[in-house]
Amino acid sequence: MRKDIKIPEVKNVYIAAVNEFNDEFKTYDWNAYIINDNDKPLETVIIVSQGYDSEKMTAPMRKTIKLLPAKGYAKIEFLEENVLKVNNFFTITYFIDDKLYDKRFEIPANAAIEDNAVSLPVMKKDGVLAR
Repeated sequence: MRKDIKIPEVKNVYIAAVNEFNDEFKTYDWNAYIINDNDKPLETVIIVSQGYDSEKMTAPMRKTIKLLPAKGYAKIEFLEENVLKVNNFFTITYFIDDKLYDKRFEIPANAAIEDNAVSLPVMKKDGVLAR
């Protein structure tokens, strides 16, 4: 029965947009990262991201990370300027100690701006945290 299924709460895992200098193109670009602030690694991380608004939806992007170390982070994708104008969601699924975790994070349209940046855990950079 559904009531018997216990889904653990996601804690200390974050999605953030970080504005970084791109040495190759000499520009500042927004990139999405997953951050693991747990004392245990995340195993078999599956990330599905997509942008949408009331009129359009982007194609879904899928990424798998075999192992994200404890107190580690990984780049998910480059966030193109037009994509930042729509709502962006990131659904993450992963295992810790053979328990399945799942959560949907969202970066609202036009929220990835320097004024919304905060100090990020683990990365020692500033960025915009998804909700």
